[in-house]
Amino acid sequence: MLSKSQINLLKSLQHKKFRTEHGVFLVEGHKSVNEFANSHYQIDTIFQTYTSDPKLLNLSQKINSQQISLNDLEKISSLKTPQDVVALVKIPDWPALTNQSLSKKFSIVLDGIQDPGNLGTIIRTADWFGITDVICSSDTADAYNPKVVQASMGSLSRIKVHYVNIEAFLKQTQLPVYGALLNGNNIYSTNFGDEGLVIMGNEGNGIRPSIERLIQKAITIPRAGQAESLNVGIATAIFCSEIKRNTLK
Repeated sequence: MLSKSQINLLKSLQHKKFRTEHGVFLVEGHKSVNEFANSHYQIDTIFQTYTSDPKLLNLSQKINSQQISLNDLEKISSLKTPQDVVALVKIPDWPALTNQSLSKKFSIVLDGIQDPGNLGTIIRTADWFGITDVICSSDTADAYNPKVVQASMGSLSRIKVHYVNIEAFLKQTQLPVYGALLNGNNIYSTNFGDEGLVIMGNEGNGIRPSIERLIQKAITIPRAGQAESLNVGIATAIFCSEIKRNTLK
């Protein structure tokens, strides 16, 4: 059984303020918990109901596990239909970004992405295409928001999400800087080379002017139909796919 103070703490983690204060976040569901347990992330405690898979208890002797009631699970879960296992995971402190750590690969840079679902989708897409670093502006949605964690479907366990001053970061980088813009080179005829940063902009306003000025190569996904715009998650997937196709030539 959970104590009242435990319940209050776990419920509070639905808000960024308390995730930051305590340095932890929640992961829900067997698949995601298993993936985090077998990653570089550190699990503090796994909370399980009596109906959950007992194999989770054998993940690691170093992981604390606590059995809880269905009633307590409903109190701490952010889901309308709670799953029967929740993990309390420590927010990692990734090493500072350097030109060397990002060289010879591609990384995604997000400028003001607001929707948690979009961020979760982008993290999942990055994982699919083997991209290991997602670099976010300080006003991008929090990667440890329950909706982001859920939308990433476990992929967050393999992605390093960094929050930086993007303008300052881009000014010091030695890597090629690509940006998704309406008036740029056709993505399907672009040679991306073997490394770089790909900037995706805010859902409504795109890439802010101060960041746009730092883009070296503006890239456009050409429109063939009448849709006004592409969802940023879909656009990111197209960029990742083209980059992968280029590197496999």
